[in-house]
This record gives sequence, C-alpha cells and structure tokens, in this order.
Amino acid sequence: MAAAWPSGPAALDTVTVRLLGVLWFASVTTGPWGAAAAGGEEPPKCEDLKVGQYICKDPKISDATQEPVNCTNYTAHVECFPAPKIICKDFSGNETHFTGHEVGFLKPISCRNVNGYSYKVAVALSLFLGWLGADRFYLGYPALGLLKFCTVGFCGIGSLIDFILISMQIVGPSDGSSYIIDYYGTRLTRLSITNETFRKTQLYP
Repeated sequence: MAAAWPSGPAALDTVTVRLLGVLWFASVTTGPWGAAAAGGEEPPKCEDLKVGQYICKDPKISDATQEPVNCTNYTAHVECFPAPKIICKDFSGNETHFTGHEVGFLKPISCRNVNGYSYKVAVALSLFLGWLGADRFYLGYPALGLLKFCTVGFCGIGSLIDFILISMQIVGPSDGSSYIIDYYGTRLTRLSITNETFRKTQLYP
C-alpha cells in the first residue's frame, strides 16, 4: 500500500524543507566548495593570486645606488606572502597551506640603471659652476663643457637653460644611465605613445 502524501499547510512546509535540502546538497557536491573538497579543483599558482590575497615586502634599497639591491636588467624582485588560510602553489611548485609568514612567490618590480651620477651633485654644479661648464663635464659632455667654459656659459644664457634642463631631469648622463635619486624621492617618469600604447577609442554605454 502506497504511503499517503501529506496534505494541507503541514504538507507544504514539508515539501519546502525537502526541496531546500536537495538544493543545498546539490550546491555542496557540485559547487566550487565541493569540487575543492573532493580534490577535483587544483589550487592556483601563488603569483596568480588576486590583490588582497597577498602582501609584498618593500624592496631593500642600496644606499649607494638608491635602487633595489637585486636590480638586474631593469628588474628586481620582492618577496610576497599569501594571506593566512590561502592554498596555492609556491615558486617551487609545491602546494602549500599558508599561514601568512611563508614566502609564496617573488614579484618582479621595475628599477633603473644607474652609473654613479648623482642628481643632487649635477644640480648643484649647474647652479653654482654652470657658467664654467662643470655640470656638462660631470655628466660626460666634455665638448659642451669646454664651450661653456670658453664663453662663460654662453654669456649666462646657456647656464640658465642647462640648469632648467638638468633640474627637470631632461638632460641626464651621457651614457644613458639614470640619476641617483632617493628611491622614495621625486623622480621623472617619461610616458610615450607607441604601437603598443596607442590611445584606444573610448566606448560609452
């Protein structure tokens, strides 16, 4: 004999509870939590973590160059620590449960190539001895330095122009390197438009 299906308000409550139970079971067994629990979801690489899931140390700065100590080919690396309870693959490829104190990956940051030319020294020479061409000699432009020396800084006009150009970091060392400037100080960042950075048409909804 078949069991009688309940009727009335009590039956409606029973059916609702059963449906909610089925939906919860389906979401747990087929959703992301269930897949991870069953081992079907592979943890991501630590370098693929999103912002807020890790924190990186500030780079160690060299007193002599004012750049990261491990700067090579305009790139340095800083240690990054995934947040507690994050599971990801570290730089060795090992799946790790992090507590917030282990290094998960090394994040590349940009740095500059310097070759001993101090920005402060260049500005001081240009301000006080620019009329003798000392600034141009210091930066590796001996011909211009000699010309300024013989003409007394182009009668002062050339000295003023050079002071402005050096102060604005438009004129730099002749070897193409960058000035030594405090790492957290004021630096000039040059922006250019190329085929890769060309402006795109703005799309409005």
